Amino acid sequence: MSNPFRADSGSGQQAAGIGMTSQRTRDRLVELLAELSPLDARVLDVMRQIPRHLFVEEALASRAYDNVSLPIGHGQTISQPLTVAQMTSALLQGPPLRRVLEIGTGCGYQTAVLAALVPEVVSIERIGALAAQARRVLRDLRVRNVALVVGDGSQGLPDKGPYDGILITAAAATLAPALFEQLTEDGRLIAPVGAREQALRRFTRTATGLHEERLGAAHFV
Repeated sequence: MSNPFRADSGSGQQAAGIGMTSQRTRDRLVELLAELSPLDARVLDVMRQIPRHLFVEEALASRAYDNVSLPIGHGQTISQPLTVAQMTSALLQGPPLRRVLEIGTGCGYQTAVLAALVPEVVSIERIGALAAQARRVLRDLRVRNVALVVGDGSQGLPDKGPYDGILITAAAATLAPALFEQLTEDGRLIAPVGAREQALRRFTRTATGLHEERLGAAHFV
């Protein structure tokens, strides 16, 4: 598969990466993720292509392909690659996704993963500076199918719905009922839920109600 994440003129070499940000390092990360968890092959293919080092500060670029979360400022982090892969894989299980809502854009890495797999992504971020940073990197990588909104995503974004999938990248003690109302039938919502002890959960909206699954432990900001 050719790499669709071609940076605009002037930043192509930076996107390709060298040394600890090279394609070889990216490949090793993907091989590690495949060993750690059963993951959707489509997600791994995409993560093999996306230059994660562009989504973190230059001083942290050499750690971008370690399987760890990293600070991105404003008290937020870029999620551990395994977590991104697991959440995205869980979201893909089921009927094809046409439109997905991401709540918590952060630096935009998870957004880029979704955008490579789904025709339309709507992403909402409450911190304007992070949204601006994410918008800049996504633009440089020529990601065209993302609508990025600054605002509070706790109630979703009904004006742009309904959604075949909703992915929440920040921990929540409870989830607002309005979120489930924005799902299409067979739509899935993936979220880390819990106050002290968090669990990654998948909710599927069916004709008879919500079906809930616990996917494992989680730790989010």
